[in-house]
Amino acid sequence: MVLPSLSEELTTQLATPFKIGSVVVNSRVLQSPLSGVTDLVFRRLVRRYAPESMIYTEMVSAKEICHLNELPTIMAIAPDEDPISIQLFDCRPDFMAEAAQKAVAEGANTIDINMGCPVNKITKKGGGSSLLRQPQVAEAIVKTVVNAVNVPVTVKTRIGWDDDEINIIDFARRMEAQGAQMLTLHARTRAQGYNGKARWEWIAQVKRALSIPVIANGDIFSVEAAINCLATTQADGVMCSRGTLGYPFLVGEIDHFLKTGEILPLPSVVMRLQCAKEHLLGLWEYKGQRGIYQSRKHLAWYCQGFPGAAKLREQVSQIESLEQGYEILNQAIAINC
Repeated sequence: MVLPSLSEELTTQLATPFKIGSVVVNSRVLQSPLSGVTDLVFRRLVRRYAPESMIYTEMVSAKEICHLNELPTIMAIAPDEDPISIQLFDCRPDFMAEAAQKAVAEGANTIDINMGCPVNKITKKGGGSSLLRQPQVAEAIVKTVVNAVNVPVTVKTRIGWDDDEINIIDFARRMEAQGAQMLTLHARTRAQGYNGKARWEWIAQVKRALSIPVIANGDIFSVEAAINCLATTQADGVMCSRGTLGYPFLVGEIDHFLKTGEILPLPSVVMRLQCAKEHLLGLWEYKGQRGIYQSRKHLAWYCQGFPGAAKLREQVSQIESLEQGYEILNQAIAINC
């Protein structure tokens, strides 16, 4: 692995805590909110290897929260999860403010506003990345939420709607002006979805334009990618997303390198499969049979990059019980030992 050299100043900076408003975070590596992934079970696994990182819940609909007497389990936060952020989405400032207050009462250290989700069912209702085309609405949301809660408010967004509408510099400045305390930038347009390369050069431009922390997101799949991104962007940190699917070790690996300059040995196939077993058990204990069905995609993600992985993916993608999953994974562990 060949890593680019970082300046002495940046190396020192990345090894130290940073502030999101009044919240001090002791890690420059964050775990992204991922719908259907970053539940309490997954977060515990990430937290084991990255105890000081900011971790996010799954994206939560502000409208749904405002119409419920009890908060959904998607917002459940364990007492030992600090630092933790709850991410909200909607296009109505009043709903967002009320939902943010409930999130703070649940224990969120910060409130993150999703202005980057590219999924049609979100953007058609005015949420997610559609707010890039409605900067005045986005401004109103940030201002209203900032005034409603006593914790920092942050924004996660993209560089623009499509190649003809890349407006991130102006948009980011507007968010900062309304009180956002951090901006995370996924360096793709909404039209790109998750295709093509992340355009980190836009993160560098936003970093130069803002005084609040800027976190780089997009194509962070390894320690090497994280360092390349930080060297390119001079960002205040990186946020891991798809790179942690079936690999909850990544945030901790990058965090360890930034703090020590040491590259940790990669987990063995057996370690990864044992982690998969623990993930399966956690989902079963937390969600019952629904957790078994949800575990199928997670287990398939763990089964990558080693001999026999394709067949193993096919098997775990069809499990019906904890016992069946254990039997399949134990056989694979025995083979790889």
